[in-house]
Amino acid sequence: MLTQIIHKTPTFLMPAAILIATWFLIPHIPGLSAEQQDLVMFAPYIVSAMGIFLSIHFHRGRPFLILLMLVCFYWCSQTLFLTKPFEPGLSQLFQAFVLLIPMNMALFTIMRERGVFSTAGRMRLIFIVIQALAVLWLFKRHFSELVPYIAQSYIQWPLFNSLFVPQPALISGALCFVLITGLALLRQTPIDSGMLGSLTAFFMACNWISTRDILVAYNSAGALILTMSVLRDSYNMAFRDDLTGIPSRRALNENLHGLGRHYTVAMLDVDHFKQFNDNYGHDVGDQVLKMVAQKMMNVGGGGKAYRYGGEEFTIIFPRCRIDDALPHLEALRETIAEYRMALRSEDRPKNQKQGKGSRGSRSGRGDGAYASVTVSIGVAESGEELKNTDEVMKAADKALYKAKNRGRNQTCR
Repeated sequence: MLTQIIHKTPTFLMPAAILIATWFLIPHIPGLSAEQQDLVMFAPYIVSAMGIFLSIHFHRGRPFLILLMLVCFYWCSQTLFLTKPFEPGLSQLFQAFVLLIPMNMALFTIMRERGVFSTAGRMRLIFIVIQALAVLWLFKRHFSELVPYIAQSYIQWPLFNSLFVPQPALISGALCFVLITGLALLRQTPIDSGMLGSLTAFFMACNWISTRDILVAYNSAGALILTMSVLRDSYNMAFRDDLTGIPSRRALNENLHGLGRHYTVAMLDVDHFKQFNDNYGHDVGDQVLKMVAQKMMNVGGGGKAYRYGGEEFTIIFPRCRIDDALPHLEALRETIAEYRMALRSEDRPKNQKQGKGSRGSRSGRGDGAYASVTVSIGVAESGEELKNTDEVMKAADKALYKAKNRGRNQTCR
């Protein structure tokens, strides 16, 4: 479990880096000139505008809505909260923000992306407006009756008593933080990690809302984290294969240019995949491709896996000789051949003759049915005869067809 968490932490590196950098930059703000400080005051608006533009351009409705809420919070902070003596526990608007923004972040993290101007996107915007009006109406009519509950202190610790955010909102925000963290670890998407980082920045700004520099810095950081998450998510959409989750052919073409002089390329093909699809159905075929991709991601020797197209995959071994890569490829081929994928009854062939004709194997007719596949691999190495990536790729593809012609389920060079 710990190994899996460590493996998945890179998702949080970008938000964490921005938050840490913000903390170290805050002491330098007072040393700026008056003109520079005025520009810093507008930084949250500038960064949020960039994030909103990118969200609209890439049809990312969830960060779009959260950025709108953060801009509203920052505007209110500048125009209302910092212009007079501020008592957060007695501020209706502040209470509305610290309750609604974290809950909406958690809610949008749970929801699937539906775009900005789609019907679902417009309904979500209307939902935010309605809940904001409802909370403000409730606070305006019954705020004095709610104050003992929403501003109550449950824990009498100096640390908690020194915070501006009341303890009920802290508890609600902590629950939202745990929920978003779990989803971000599970799904590993930039938008989820962006929501988590932005929520952290929001609470930092809220708890130091009377300190102008901290308020400006962490509002900018929250907007920047969401903006960067939209860019990262769009990059993944362009350079990652939707089905398998590994880099796509487009990413392969980009990375081929920076391999240097010595590298090895392996082309991998799932044997009799069309026949497997015909016998077991495309759903099971998709599971096979996911399984193969997952095994390829764990290949040794520093190899990096890509989906080339259809049932074909590519593995690049930078700065690696073919003799060094072959043992790792053989281990991968054997691992895939030995893997048994359980089949549900609805995914099995309709008759026994179909099952016997498939390349995969089956065991039984009940819940213990399984299927297995094999792969053929062709390998080529850069060198004197193969000087550019196109020639190496063609040589690996030629070696792949050699493996198929020799009976499949083997590695050829």
